Amino acid sequence: MEVRGSVPPDQAPAPRPYEGVWRFTAPALDSSVPQVRRGVRALVADQGVPIDEDLLYGLLVIVSELVTNAVKHAAVLSPEITVEVAIGADWIRIAVEDNHPYRPRALEADHGQTGGRGLLLVKTITAEAGGQCDIAQTETGGKVIWAALPLRTTAL
Repeated sequence: MEVRGSVPPDQAPAPRPYEGVWRFTAPALDSSVPQVRRGVRALVADQGVPIDEDLLYGLLVIVSELVTNAVKHAAVLSPEITVEVAIGADWIRIAVEDNHPYRPRALEADHGQTGGRGLLLVKTITAEAGGQCDIAQTETGGKVIWAALPLRTTAL
């Protein structure tokens, strides 16, 4: 991933047209999962992000899992969640923030269970794409869970 802070400002490459950061909130309800997923898909398309179908599919699975976790596990203390999509020249990052202090771990789930594999799936998709994911505490005592994936761009 590119770090522009290490390049003198007058020598930094110009941002690409699709670069930026978008933040929005959604109620911590089950109906928000497909709405957020559709919103992220539309944002990526509208901005002209150079992303292949496989990576987009993985990104949308990550979005669904992170929003689902926030809805299922944090809604009691966080009636609203914040979703951030940040796009750089060669990466895309999705982050979901809630006000619940519990920091989940991506545990191996019992194969007999029907749930409990969301963060493991996020971690696996991210690793297979060559990206990174993590959980961080927020200043307000909640958490933000994020995943950053490298874009497989072609020369522009």
